[in-house]
Amino acid sequence: MKAIVCTKYGPPEVLRFQEVDKPSPRDHEVLVKVHATTVTAGDVRMRGFVVHLLFWIPSRFMLGWRKPKSSVLGVEFAGEVESVGKGVTRFQLGDRVYGAPAWLQLGCYAEYVTVPEDGIITQIPAGKTYQEVASIPFMGIGALYFLRKANLKKGQKILIYGASGAVGTYAVQLAKYFGAEVTGVCSTANLEMVKSIGADKVVDYTQEDFSKFGETYDIVFDTVGKSPFTKCIRSLKKDGVYILADQRFMQTIRGIWTSLTSRKKMITHTAVAKDSDLEFLNELLESGAVRPVIDRVYPFDEMVEAHRYVDKGHKKGNVIINVVS
Repeated sequence: MKAIVCTKYGPPEVLRFQEVDKPSPRDHEVLVKVHATTVTAGDVRMRGFVVHLLFWIPSRFMLGWRKPKSSVLGVEFAGEVESVGKGVTRFQLGDRVYGAPAWLQLGCYAEYVTVPEDGIITQIPAGKTYQEVASIPFMGIGALYFLRKANLKKGQKILIYGASGAVGTYAVQLAKYFGAEVTGVCSTANLEMVKSIGADKVVDYTQEDFSKFGETYDIVFDTVGKSPFTKCIRSLKKDGVYILADQRFMQTIRGIWTSLTSRKKMITHTAVAKDSDLEFLNELLESGAVRPVIDRVYPFDEMVEAHRYVDKGHKKGNVIINVVS
């Protein structure tokens, strides 16, 4: 089968088309013919080995010394069940499904991927395309995880920094579903889009300083790791929660210190996906409470160009790859 292989750490050009062995499903696995996948910020950091200097050596041992241990990147997929293991009862041939590989595994930049039937996988709702659902298993679950960890409640006020990004667009919609008052922070070009997905208020960070409005929030959710840290902390209520989804080193250190010296809490955990989370998001997708925001769609053979685009850090929502044209 064809796959996009990361031959070494570096710029997008290190990605190469290559023939690799087609996987076979084990007893309780399904083999999925991948129709669509995504390019996430995590994918481009993995490809470029973007880690803090203090973590360079341990990260090399964990991720791979000269190239990623999993040379085929990609954390989420949408496709069709092509075959099933002999113990599989939940899915059958031809089912339209989407999901993510087992935790801490990759492999979706390929024509086929195997997934445990009791893993992060579910059927695509009728009327939804492969491209629409491809970004939910990782980015959608990530946003859901952090909001649940922060114990977001109806009536609370939340500020979402990076509201137009992949995690941010899901966070805005989920926060509204949970009954929160949402303020989204983004650039000028994305104000109307963030309003359209449910934000009660929007702030253009290129023109305004949200911390000078005098408002305080129960939760400040930085989805991109670029928020002005001290301003976020000052904008929190006394028992407020600061969520940092993109764990930049110094941000994390400052946040831990703040957590220890005040009643304000910081959440930086890596999201752990559960199949029940995907089922919950699937219900919201069917009801229309959540809709994926898609910035661009690239064909499989333009993966390098897609990575170049995501590297710029200005994507709106999600970047989708059509594996099957």
